[in-house]
Amino acid sequence: MGNESKAKIALTVNGEATEVAFAPHKTLLEVLREDLGLTGTKHGCELGECGTCTVLLDGTPVLSCLVLGLACAGHAVRTVEAMAEGGKLHPLQETFADLGAAQCGYCTPACTGYIKIYEAVELAAARMRGEKAEPTRESLYGR
Repeated sequence: MGNESKAKIALTVNGEATEVAFAPHKTLLEVLREDLGLTGTKHGCELGECGTCTVLLDGTPVLSCLVLGLACAGHAVRTVEAMAEGGKLHPLQETFADLGAAQCGYCTPACTGYIKIYEAVELAAARMRGEKAEPTRESLYGR
């Protein structure tokens, strides 16, 4: 162990120019979590089905479990860690926390996890439109 060759690339992560060395077989998800310590991007299904590992690559949503880290050389990656500004959570992060919504709902039983995700997104959208929206009792405590 330890004899594995490493690839080194330069890219922009959350607005900062970054250089990172990693095993060439690693996915972007693995590079973000293991080599850059950005654990907000979650490891879900590894099949590109759940969406919990989604990041923005040059502004386009991609499933980081399906993108090789090497393919990101010279590109810009934005993770969930970049959503908060000035120490204040983004409205979407706030509503997910307020409602206890899971990041993807993939592993939650039946449809209950997806309902909270949907409600959190709707509530965040209302707040971003400037409405004084608050979570309903059903959103907080279930139906």
